[in-house]
Amino acid sequence: MALSTRREMIERDLKSPCVSRQCKLLGLHRSGVYYTAATESEDNLSIMEFLDKQYLETPFYGVERLLALLILKGYHINHKRLRRLMKLVRWQTLYPQKSTTIADGKAAKYPYLLKDLTITRPNQAWAVDITYIPMRHGFMYLFAVIDLYSRYVTGWSLSNTMTAQWCANTLEQAIALHGKPDIINSDQGSQFTSDAWIDCLKSHDIKISMDGRGRAIDNVFIERLWRSVKYEHVYLHVYDDGNQLWKGLDWYFRFYNNERLHQNLGYVTPVQWYYSRAA
Repeated sequence: MALSTRREMIERDLKSPCVSRQCKLLGLHRSGVYYTAATESEDNLSIMEFLDKQYLETPFYGVERLLALLILKGYHINHKRLRRLMKLVRWQTLYPQKSTTIADGKAAKYPYLLKDLTITRPNQAWAVDITYIPMRHGFMYLFAVIDLYSRYVTGWSLSNTMTAQWCANTLEQAIALHGKPDIINSDQGSQFTSDAWIDCLKSHDIKISMDGRGRAIDNVFIERLWRSVKYEHVYLHVYDDGNQLWKGLDWYFRFYNNERLHQNLGYVTPVQWYYSRAA
């Protein structure tokens, strides 16, 4: 039975089984029912996909260089439109020196706790981030949680919007499965300076660490995870909807955790490194 036909069979009246039960019976994941891809024009989607790939190569490029590069590629684009699309793909330019960007004075700010920290065990420090995932006719956002000692992905989720509550809910699920870390590191994005996110961490007595502005390299391990996810899976497939994307990423993260050998871990898998040394 076609995927679109199965989705159309989902009923939401009070007399029908709950949506999660219907999804299970029809072989669907709930993301394919609850979430539809965020949409943009075909031209904008093409630019966003270009920016996503370019960021993995030149994260130090700013607006002016990117504008010149896109014009050379034949795109008709101005500064205003480019800045909006850079925000959608979460482009954070790496600066060779301290950024002069003025931060929002009302948002919560916390110091970067990982500098010179020797990480010697699982759940000592986790990192979190959100990235843009292109699809055939739209895009979604991927949120992931990674244990920095083992590179083990302890949790992940998809959404078509970037909300703090979505991130907090995914983190709660990771903690329920694996226990809480001592420290969680993130960037200074609005999701991670929000009350919903900060309150979640404080409720578990987790120390809060944040990258310096314009310094995505502070969260280098999860940046490497995004490179692996995209070059080893996302760019090799063209997904049509949230259900297909979820299934593809579910396969990849199982592969990443349980089968993919990591050179820096002595050619063992993250799951072996995580559980062989877990307290």
